[in-house]
This record gives sequence, C-alpha cells and structure tokens, in this order.
Amino acid sequence: MATFARSFSVFALACTMLASNGCRQTGAPRADAGPVRHYPISGRVVGENLASGEIELDAAAIPGFMDAMTMPYRVADAAVLKQVHQGDRISGVLDVTGDGTTLDQVRITDSSKEVRDPVPQSLMKPLVPGEAVPDFAFLDQDAKTVHLSDFHGKLLLVTFVYTHCPLSDYCPRMSRNFAEIDKSLAATGPLYAATHLLTVSFDPARDTPAALRSYGGAYTGNYVNETFAHWTFAAPPEAELARVLDFFDVGSVPAPGGTLTHTLSTVEIGPDGRILKWYGGNDWTSAAVLADVKRALQPATAGSAA
Repeated sequence: MATFARSFSVFALACTMLASNGCRQTGAPRADAGPVRHYPISGRVVGENLASGEIELDAAAIPGFMDAMTMPYRVADAAVLKQVHQGDRISGVLDVTGDGTTLDQVRITDSSKEVRDPVPQSLMKPLVPGEAVPDFAFLDQDAKTVHLSDFHGKLLLVTFVYTHCPLSDYCPRMSRNFAEIDKSLAATGPLYAATHLLTVSFDPARDTPAALRSYGGAYTGNYVNETFAHWTFAAPPEAELARVLDFFDVGSVPAPGGTLTHTLSTVEIGPDGRILKWYGGNDWTSAAVLADVKRALQPATAGSAA
C-alpha cells in the first residue's frame, strides 16, 4: 500500500489497499506460521500490481471464512500478474496461515478484457512531514477521554485497526508490529520514556473501552494486568470518526458480515505534535520504525542519558 494509498481504488467508496499489503513473502509460509487452510475463491479482477505481487479482487463470499469483499491478495505465482487483466473473472485457492494469505492456483474463467463497472479513484491528501496534527480526542481502554496533545513532549506512534479484522496480514499485523516495537523500546531506557504508542480503532461502535482493553492486553501479553502506561488503545467518537480518518488517510467502509473494507495508516508524530513520517499499508517493519524513532530522538535521548 505504500505508494497506492495516496490514490487507491474505492469500491462503494471502499478504500482497498491495492499496493498496501506488505506481505512480500512468496512460496511456502514460514515454519512457525501454523497449519495452512485452503479456501476456494472466485471473483473479478479490479487491479493488479507487479511491484507488490498482488491482485485486487472483487471476491465472492467464502463460506465459513469471510463475506464478499474487495481487497488485494498476494499471489503465489508472479507470472499470473502478467496474464490477468482488469475485468477478468478468475478462480483459485486462498491459502491462509497465521502469517498471512496467498492466492494460488489462479485460473481465468472469463478472459474478456473489457473493464466492467470502472473503479472510481479517490485521491486523499498526503500526510506531509512537518504538518501539525489536530488535537483529536479519543475514548481509551479505561473509558477516559484522551487528546493527542496529552502526548506532546513524546514521540508518538499511531496506527489504525479494528478488532474484528479477519485477516492476519492486515490489522493483526499492525498490532503485532506495535507489540514488537513496544517490547524493544521497553529495553532501551531513555527511548521508552521518550515515546508512546497509540492504536486507534476505526470501529468505535463495537470497539468499546472494554473490547479495546481485552484486545490491547492480549497484544502486550499482560492481559488483565496491563496498565497501558506506554501503549494506549482508543477510538474516536462516532461524530469525529470521518474527520480523524480523513486526516490520517484511512479509508474504511462497511462490508457484508460486519467486516470493514479499509486501508492502513501508521504515523510517527514528533514531540511537538507535528508529523515526522508516514508509513502506508503494512509493508513496514518494526525494525525500520524503531530505526526511525532512534534517529528522530537521538539528540534528546543522548542528552538524557548523559
């Protein structure tokens, strides 16, 4: 999504991460990814991306797994990307592990290259380094209202998820990355004190404080004993949701079965409340973000260590 999130395809205003999935793996899943589940899948191709190795597919419902939705899928065989075209109908097998999803055994069932129902384009404004972030308010896991200004003076990392996300390489990947960052920062002393993590849900109706507390405790590994002193989980009020998502370049629309079709956005905000860096999609790694954090805070943390 890194490049496509600035100009992404939207189905029924659905901002769907064409180049977003950072799952750059190909071939067999990792040994620790767990058992592979296989689901037959079919649908209409609405885009293909050679750089990311993905097909964006308007897929039919997969009974027992997910409802019909439009989203990108990493393909097992990169050659498929040169064979399919927007408007083609395909069938295949979706391989699902705890580490992500892969579209395999792709077969074109309708080779017409006519583009039916053209995909509208939604151009969202870039997140510009140096831009001041509005003082948005959120309801956190303790049912307390927090403002972004509460974190001024610290480097703030913000990412967006919803707790019912069914695909492990979307929202769960963001939360796993943040868990790795949180753990690494905890071992650094000055950097830990100079930073804070904020996970924002774009599903405030279901992601209540209690739901966020349970979700957050599971990812920190402290469960009911988590104090959330360094990592906050929160959601904006329904009335403010659209404004928050618009500013942070997150597209989200309802999909069948209670799911959401959405993009991903992660932002590094400086101690002065201004944007330092934006990470689109999920192709960023915790190691890369940690390196950016260290570079951004090096003078301050070096001074505090002295």
